[in-house]
Amino acid sequence: MTDSLVLTGAKIVLPDEVIEGTVVVEKGRITDISSRDTAVPGAFDLGGDYLLPGLIDLHTDALEKHILPRPGVRFNPTLAALALDAQIISSGITTVLDSICVGASIRNPERNETFGPMIEGVKTARDLGLMRADHLLHLRCEITDELVVEMFSRHAANPLLRLMSLMDHSPGQRQSPDLEKYKQKQLAYGMISRAEVDRLTDELIIAARTIGPTMRAALVELGRANGIPIASHDDATEEHIDLAKTEDVVISEFPTTLVAAQAARAQGMQILMGSPNIIRGGSHTGNVSAVDLAREGLLDIIGSDYVPVSLLLGAFSLTADSIGYALPKAIKTVTLNPAIAVGLDDRGSIAPGKRADLIRVGMFDQLPVVRSVWTAGRQVY
Repeated sequence: MTDSLVLTGAKIVLPDEVIEGTVVVEKGRITDISSRDTAVPGAFDLGGDYLLPGLIDLHTDALEKHILPRPGVRFNPTLAALALDAQIISSGITTVLDSICVGASIRNPERNETFGPMIEGVKTARDLGLMRADHLLHLRCEITDELVVEMFSRHAANPLLRLMSLMDHSPGQRQSPDLEKYKQKQLAYGMISRAEVDRLTDELIIAARTIGPTMRAALVELGRANGIPIASHDDATEEHIDLAKTEDVVISEFPTTLVAAQAARAQGMQILMGSPNIIRGGSHTGNVSAVDLAREGLLDIIGSDYVPVSLLLGAFSLTADSIGYALPKAIKTVTLNPAIAVGLDDRGSIAPGKRADLIRVGMFDQLPVVRSVWTAGRQVY
């Protein structure tokens, strides 16, 4: 760890304003912020670039893509975690909750086999001191899998676990209200026949109705007992939000309708949407646009979802005239807001006493580009 670091000539993005000046770091913590430049020996001149808090990503599926790069191909889990770390750091993400599915799906039947190795790969890479970002865990629990409670319970007390989400990807509701469209999507992946899709779809619908409520209730109790913040995934109706409220859910993750987002706000939940949705101007599955939610004041947190490099651009996109976020408010969706939501009180903003997780961002043809990254005061990119 670098004992002392001085960053000057920067546009410093604070929680409520942008100032031009200098940030001083001592032993991994921010000790001073001033609205003037400095010429002290060893100061790092950012040349007018932005200085932001390191990004905090509560939801990225990217680890699965590294451990399962192709159907039927499994990669070493520790190396997969390191490959993700390189991707994360270059995207300006200094804290990431690796989002690992607990429970299989039609498209990803191997998930129950890779679940344990993925967690172990993250732990091994951390223990060896090889990670540059701070990797924590977000366990995404599929309530239609009869093994989900057993699998989750093995890791409910894991100190890396900072978030759990309750998911029901059964067709005919939530993310996939159109049954035939859902089936066509599964067929498009080209891995199973129409007859197999029909059979598995019917099984999922039955599982959602029979074991789903029991699994969900048991998961909620495990989350409460271990003090884990809970998110509800793909909320579509007021009834979904009403249920989530009884479960002490704090985040409505990817609500699929305006109605659900409005209900979540009324219940005091944080609303998390994906940065690809913002950049594309709409959901790739045809659900509510994150941009529309932002315009309605119904967006608190952005997760990178399936494209880590999109997180920074997603935040900057909120400052477009058509949306109207001031830059500090936009940056809080990927820094301070997610930090508060999962209890990471030592990071998320540029403020005295906070961890010196910082990123230098330059603008090139109106595109924000990560130029340097520091974690706990140490330059890692």
